[in-house]
Amino acid sequence: MSPTAFRGACHCGAVKFQVEASLEPATRCNCSLCRRRGALMSPMFDASRLTILEGEESLTLYQFNSHVAKHYFCKHCGIYPFHQTRMDATRWRVNLGCLEGVDAYALASSVANGASLSVMEDA
Repeated sequence: MSPTAFRGACHCGAVKFQVEASLEPATRCNCSLCRRRGALMSPMFDASRLTILEGEESLTLYQFNSHVAKHYFCKHCGIYPFHQTRMDATRWRVNLGCLEGVDAYALASSVANGASLSVMEDA
């Protein structure tokens, strides 16, 4: 599936963004963070395809384990809209549940073995 432009937002609307990304193959991850947040992620895309339209000051950064990946959350509602990947710092993924007009539950998905990348037990 070729990249398409989408608008997205966190739950409260404080963070708004635009992204050019594909929806499939959608991915879930089995690392300790992703298992707990349960988000369905887009395929990886180049950082230049993500534009924060509003609310950059409302984003908070969370890093764990190797501290390479950068997971962003809205500090008001707690929703994860996107992250910079650990495998390649120039590549990002977006939370498909944050995209306008996308039914993330209707997308087929696979599970990435992010747990195998961990340098710490259960991280």
